[in-house]
Amino acid sequence: MFAYPLLLLLLAIPTGLLFWIWQRGGAGQRVAIPLDGGIHPRRRIWVTLLNFTASLPALLLAVAILLLAGPQQLSTPKTKKKLTNIQFALDVSGSMTAPFGEGNRYDAAMAAINDFITYRESDAFGLTVFGDHFLHWIRLTSDPSAFGYATAFLGPKRLPVWFRGGTKIGMALTECLKLLVEREDGDRLVILVSDGYSADLNGGRDVEIASKLAANDITVYAIHVAPGAPPAQLLTISGRTGGEVFAAGDPEALATIFRRIDEMQKTGIEKIAAESMDDFKPYSIAGMVTLGLFLISLTGLRYTPW
Repeated sequence: MFAYPLLLLLLAIPTGLLFWIWQRGGAGQRVAIPLDGGIHPRRRIWVTLLNFTASLPALLLAVAILLLAGPQQLSTPKTKKKLTNIQFALDVSGSMTAPFGEGNRYDAAMAAINDFITYRESDAFGLTVFGDHFLHWIRLTSDPSAFGYATAFLGPKRLPVWFRGGTKIGMALTECLKLLVEREDGDRLVILVSDGYSADLNGGRDVEIASKLAANDITVYAIHVAPGAPPAQLLTISGRTGGEVFAAGDPEALATIFRRIDEMQKTGIEKIAAESMDDFKPYSIAGMVTLGLFLISLTGLRYTPW
């Protein structure tokens, strides 16, 4: 195919020249030479060769027209991994300092998050911490290296008392929603890690927040890192957004839950359509070969009527 197909109409010019060369009775007009009235047979191979060399300028013109028409070809269709935007909502209230395995709940949660992002290549990750207030510590990014440095700065004992005094899950999910709706490409996912009950989900707020999340195609997975059953509001939010609620009684269970989420949210493959691209190479090679043959013919291979 060609970018400017109308220019191909100009091919009528070299076509006419070629027709004239091959139909005019040879590479030149016959000239009678008086050689004792003898009859000399014509050498058909020389006539054909001379006609061919005379055709080279017309062929060069045809190649030039094809190049001007902008030859195109389709690139090979490619695939790429479909982006998943994952925003972690991590509870940093005072209760997250409770013992959990060899450390506390916060340390175990951060370790599990760091392990999770190591086997989720090509995704975008963000981190929001919350208590009575929230902080978007890491905006969505495909470079997860910042997570490795977050643990030392975000522990509940390192944050001010007014920040970590309570557990407002509703506020955290609402703020995560505001970040995720800015991402036009890829899936949207919130992984909530908390150990407490959230009063700001009472009075139907859980259903309201779940509806907003679902309307924006945001899936919520909730991990409850404390003894007992997860709060009912988390079941409502996760169920309405297509996610799930998990209970983690120890660090091993927490790691298993993250692997389970990874299996449930497999990275998709997106096919990229083929694109048009210039295809000058074969025509350029043909033109160079034709020009070379024409230059060689100028060294003596031409018709002379005497």
